[in-house]
Amino acid sequence: MKIAITGKGGVGKTTFAATLARLYAEEGRTVLAADVDPDANLGLALGFPEEILDSIIPISKMRKLVEERTGAGADNQFYKLNPKVDDIPDTYSKTYNGVKLLLLGTVETGGGGCVCPEHVMLRRIISHLMLRSTDVVIMDMEAGLEHLGRGTCESMEQFIVVIEPGARSVQTYKNVKRLAEDLGIRRVRVVANKVRGAEDEEFVRSRIPEEDLLGFIHYNTEVIDADRRGQSPFDVSQSATEEIRRIKEILDQSN
Repeated sequence: MKIAITGKGGVGKTTFAATLARLYAEEGRTVLAADVDPDANLGLALGFPEEILDSIIPISKMRKLVEERTGAGADNQFYKLNPKVDDIPDTYSKTYNGVKLLLLGTVETGGGGCVCPEHVMLRRIISHLMLRSTDVVIMDMEAGLEHLGRGTCESMEQFIVVIEPGARSVQTYKNVKRLAEDLGIRRVRVVANKVRGAEDEEFVRSRIPEEDLLGFIHYNTEVIDADRRGQSPFDVSQSATEEIRRIKEILDQSN
């Protein structure tokens, strides 16, 4: 299971990614959760203590490592396009609650299609994660669509777009699906979050194809409270966790 989770900012993709990772870890699976969001908070949603998170530097910010692996530097503008990365997930990840957390970070650039050394490193690491065939790999992508324009996650098996019951979120899903097809990724699924009731469910069903809709996560103050306290929703909200468990079962059946 290799999944990239995306969506607009604030829709709850990190909550979904973290809870899904905890559910797979609960089964005894080897789970690697990769945070590709510059505003990295997947670790908190997984339940990592802040002192562990404060010790982690995103791979994209490890200038010395990037230079060593790619051969790039101030005096050398030529660099390897296939740097060694197979040791990075285990060497630079931290494990807590049965989940390995790898902070990849993102490449800060004003243009699409960046081919800078940091971008090459991230693409190679993500491609390598695809080869960890027995692992569950869950990537919490940066908000928006820029990562799709750069092709950072073109090697992933599928995207899950977390949306809210609203026209702008639905438009994001359509854009992700179009860009994913350009990258050769045919499976784009949807999870609707912050659903308030039957009217919201009907709105989503009327706009998302049935074969793409994985399920609903209802508006839940326990999840909001968990975020306020820096806790994992998995440890706080049984109802939200059970809704995500049902979505996971659908994923497992269709994989």
